[in-house]
Amino acid sequence: RLREVEIKHGRICQLAFLGQIVTRAGLRLPGNISTDGTKFSDIGEGWAGSFEVPTDGALQILFFIGFLELFVMKDVTGENEFVGDFRNGFIDFGWDSFDEETKLKKRAVELNNGRAAMM
Repeated sequence: RLREVEIKHGRICQLAFLGQIVTRAGLRLPGNISTDGTKFSDIGEGWAGSFEVPTDGALQILFFIGFLELFVMKDVTGENEFVGDFRNGFIDFGWDSFDEETKLKKRAVELNNGRAAMM
């Protein structure tokens, strides 16, 4: 259970780090974030920017994350090949074509990158 949580948090932190890199590079979604005319480019970066998101948008994000946590990001079918395998027999992206040594190496790389992102 602890390894599953470590992998899940590592994946979240890697996405958060990527989000930091993208927003600091000046890349923003076009258009408005809310109906009151607030643009995506008006929202700041990092932790301070998260408080600038309108309340309705923050609630949508919260409910979406809750939905993913409760219904998607877990082993639903019992077909997981390893701890943290949330494919559920649906998405493969060529994982089954790798040999066992390559799979083990890729899992170790993901775990170490997740640990680095959590730092």
